[in-house]
Amino acid sequence: MLVQLSKNPLKLFDDIWSGTQQPLAPAFKVDISEDETGFHIDAELPGIAKEGVTLNIEDDVLTISAERKLETEESKKNYHRIERSSGSFSRSFNLGEMIDQENIAADFKNGVLHVTLPKAVPVKKKKEISIS
Repeated sequence: MLVQLSKNPLKLFDDIWSGTQQPLAPAFKVDISEDETGFHIDAELPGIAKEGVTLNIEDDVLTISAERKLETEESKKNYHRIERSSGSFSRSFNLGEMIDQENIAADFKNGVLHVTLPKAVPVKKKKEISIS
């Protein structure tokens, strides 16, 4: 069951930087799915420890941040190619009114962050007024 919003529901979970000048490839890849109880974000964060991942919400925007540190031991090697990146990465997504922000849960296993975003109970804006 989809909840009707005054905001465009098709913009739910849009990357807040879409349409702006940003790198062509996102910092990390995510899958976003929906079931009857909520939405689910699976973020691929290979090579990043759980302690290097943070989640926060501000003004209906969910931000996933991660940091991959460069191995100092490996810097002594003579590399021919370095494709793995290091540093800080983040992606932010609009949540809107459909999410129960107080009950968001997350777990991290095998380099994948799974965030569960339960659907909010719709607020009824219809009220019957008794006539006296």
